Amino acid sequence: MSSDDFSIRVDGLSKRYEIYAQPADRLKQMVLPRVQRAMRRPARAWFSEFWALRDVSFDVRKGETVGIVGRNGSGKSTLLQMICGTLTPTLGTVAASGRVAALLELGAGFNPEFTGRENVRLSGLLYGLSEQELEARFDAILDFAEIGDFIDQPVKTYSSGMYVRLAFAVAINVSPDVLVVDEALSVGDEAFQRKCFARIDAIRDAGATVLFVSHAAGTVVELCDRAILLDQGEMIADGTPRFVVPRYHELLYTPTGKAAAVREAIKQESIEGKSGGGLPITGPGNRLGRLANEMPAEVDGVEIRKVEESAYFDEVMLPHSTVRYPSRGASIAAPRIETRMGRQVNVLSPGREYIYTYDVLFQTTAIGVRLGMMIKTVTGLELGGAATAPNVASGMVVSAGQRLQARFRFRAMLAPGVYFMNAGVTAAAPEGETYLDRIIDVLMFRVAHDPERMSTGTVDFHVLPDLNVEGVS
Repeated sequence: MSSDDFSIRVDGLSKRYEIYAQPADRLKQMVLPRVQRAMRRPARAWFSEFWALRDVSFDVRKGETVGIVGRNGSGKSTLLQMICGTLTPTLGTVAASGRVAALLELGAGFNPEFTGRENVRLSGLLYGLSEQELEARFDAILDFAEIGDFIDQPVKTYSSGMYVRLAFAVAINVSPDVLVVDEALSVGDEAFQRKCFARIDAIRDAGATVLFVSHAAGTVVELCDRAILLDQGEMIADGTPRFVVPRYHELLYTPTGKAAAVREAIKQESIEGKSGGGLPITGPGNRLGRLANEMPAEVDGVEIRKVEESAYFDEVMLPHSTVRYPSRGASIAAPRIETRMGRQVNVLSPGREYIYTYDVLFQTTAIGVRLGMMIKTVTGLELGGAATAPNVASGMVVSAGQRLQARFRFRAMLAPGVYFMNAGVTAAAPEGETYLDRIIDVLMFRVAHDPERMSTGTVDFHVLPDLNVEGVS
């Protein structure tokens, strides 16, 4: 594989800091060693060494999404700062090809006295954009950041959410070849986070490389093709997220006295290439499979009453990441979630049954029509969905001017949190099945907290725990 296939190359990268016990020691270190050498005496060091990173080496291919995981203080942020060029290595080399856009911390690179508009201009120029390119992209930056008239206020008056919105909006609109994100997306509401992850997907699909640091292991598994585990400044594992993340958790929860042995075991396992036999995650097509569940059809009157009383509609909960395909003869309208009694809701009671519905108006006659839906997480992981027919051949024929209503009954067997819905209508075409209309993230909904929930993970498979205490003393 040629060097042109890589966007990042890290070789023997190390970073040392000098730690001084008191300010006077810094002055002594500047002056006294020279005096001691002049007097031909052994020079004394007035500091202790701290190696934030030691001998880290790896390559990242173009278009790859790599997650960096590790405990606090493991060297993740130091590594990213050296890749971005904001820190100088003590030893080793690092090279990144193309334009690198980074979101390392809230407001990094912003002058707090400047307005948002002035900081956008300054950041864009530092990324290498011309004045004309900045002018052409400014509206897109402002639309994504969603801070309105605050764009003309000093950024020192911004909340943390406004900081990260503007910083991320700039980073993604400079057409980066490498996008570096360091945990900053944990700031902001779920709708904005989904919008950010959707844009990261688009940047990656366009061929850019993404480096992503997160303590949320599930996000790394969903978003990344590969993961790297750092600990105490060393890279101790490099492989698929399904291999690296469990080792990260093992290290995270290991008692202090046993951590060294666990670290060495993980390093040896990684070197030997024992990646656990799991399927490698090499791109969006090979990510976690969809979870399709058949839900019971019957709901008794007691459950209907519970659903009607507890579920409700929050009018301010609207997605910001909606993407609509160009229409090819049909239009989706009025997507909504309803209770069995027809009341519109978007805050759902866990485990209860609801109906996802939308209308489709056909402008042309279509053959082999199928209507579908998909439920996704904030990071874009497809949890499961359904279509009205198993294949194009069994789809129906619809005439121009006809209107259909799709109704998908489902149970909210999900962990508390926010989720997103897709809607789509397909039909037969000379080139194969094609979308007549499709809307990504057409609506969002929240599953409410259940204090009695015993299931773990994202999807509730209705596992019934049981204990057999026979013979236990």
